[in-house]
Amino acid sequence: MKNVYPVLIMLCLFWLGPLSAQNNFDSHFRNQTLRIDYYHSGNAQSESVVIDRIFQYGIWAGSLVNLVDNLNYGAYYHKVYDGQTKQLIYSRGFDSYFKEYQTSTPASEGQVKTFHESAILPLPKSSIIFALEKRNKEGHLNEIFQIQIDPSDAGIIKNEGIDPQVKVFISLNNGDPHIKADIAIIGEGYTAEQEDKFKADLNRFTEVFFKAEPCKSYKDHFNIYGVFKPSAQSGVDEPRAGIYKNTAVSASFNALGSERYLLTEDNRSLRNIASRAPYDALYIMVNHTRYGGGGIYNFYCTYTSDNINSEYLMVHEFGHSFFGLADEYYTSSTAYNDFYPPGYEPSEPNITALGDPKNVKWKHLVAKGIEMPTPWGKAAYDEKDYAWQKIRTRMNDNIAKLQMTGALKTTIIKAKQEYDTKSIQRDKEVQEYLENSIYAGKVGAFEGAGYASTGLFRPYINCIMFTRTDYFCPVCQEAMDGIIDWYSK
Repeated sequence: MKNVYPVLIMLCLFWLGPLSAQNNFDSHFRNQTLRIDYYHSGNAQSESVVIDRIFQYGIWAGSLVNLVDNLNYGAYYHKVYDGQTKQLIYSRGFDSYFKEYQTSTPASEGQVKTFHESAILPLPKSSIIFALEKRNKEGHLNEIFQIQIDPSDAGIIKNEGIDPQVKVFISLNNGDPHIKADIAIIGEGYTAEQEDKFKADLNRFTEVFFKAEPCKSYKDHFNIYGVFKPSAQSGVDEPRAGIYKNTAVSASFNALGSERYLLTEDNRSLRNIASRAPYDALYIMVNHTRYGGGGIYNFYCTYTSDNINSEYLMVHEFGHSFFGLADEYYTSSTAYNDFYPPGYEPSEPNITALGDPKNVKWKHLVAKGIEMPTPWGKAAYDEKDYAWQKIRTRMNDNIAKLQMTGALKTTIIKAKQEYDTKSIQRDKEVQEYLENSIYAGKVGAFEGAGYASTGLFRPYINCIMFTRTDYFCPVCQEAMDGIIDWYSK
């Protein structure tokens, strides 16, 4: 049985001092990783944090220069203060599965649920104060938890035995992890007999990752690792179809009740497997043909390997999880309620509530003379796309019913093929409509974004974060440039 790190919750929160400038790594840290696992529980009205276990292992993959995160992305921040001086020496913004759950109907009805999360930071040389902060509706961060941690404590798990089933494959090596953005792609739903398929998929999607700008021009700024632990069964859970599988990280469709949302709640297994490689970001590559994925900023993202839209999924979801970009679509159903509350200015760089059209966050890129907001033919788009969403939902419900009731395999295959055909046709119609707009290629403020038909705006009429196109808009690209540069110093 593992030792559990003793939790020392401060009864009185003391002043932790102002935000520091970037810190000298060698003054505060060693070149190893400290992983703090904790349980995050609550509902829409409450939340609590309890430490689970703390691990020390490997090298530190992150920057030795950019230790304090001033990007101001994410609903939460992990913050680390020197135990003696109270100086901020490390921080990282992030979102979480728990935060998304808080916007769901069960959470709003008071149902408490617990999620497992991890903070990844360089190993401190001396005692630290680890704090968790949450962004309020006004956009300000407030501390909700803190604990003092001594890195010499015997309760910290050091040099844990290596799982012999886990293998690491390097698909792109550009050098020192400290000055590269390091990505670990975790295989999910691949059996031992499918190891070669995992390696082929890893190499294929490494190439896919660099098809779109700005990543295409920054290929030498990345390292990519594949981390493989065989699953007992191929595929993943599909609850609506009555299908359940025994897999490496227990990923499942129907996350938060959304049929194509694909996540895992088994964060501990995910982090244990991923710890075999240095990483700044985690992909979970799911061995499946269905359309599905998900991306949570500085948490992880998922995508299925063998769908007709897998390339899009891989790039779009990483836009969330690594680059901090928001979804720009709004016609398809989600499990969220007021994900961005009215009057709230999203922290993501690619959507806005447009409180001041003359000073929109991307004003330096706005096309000369363009109207703000920009009249882009939204009504005509909405009429057709909402109609398509009804058709799409009906077809997916039918496929799930056929699977649940044990229909003939040929019948299920035919239903899936019909869905793919109609989906491809709808995508073609969408691209033709948007790319033929008089506003194509111009930065403005286009209403409809962040799951909201009104009140939120995106910067471009089309983008990978809005539809299944093949490019990021200039605003997204600029934000992505900044993230790549941040990890490459």
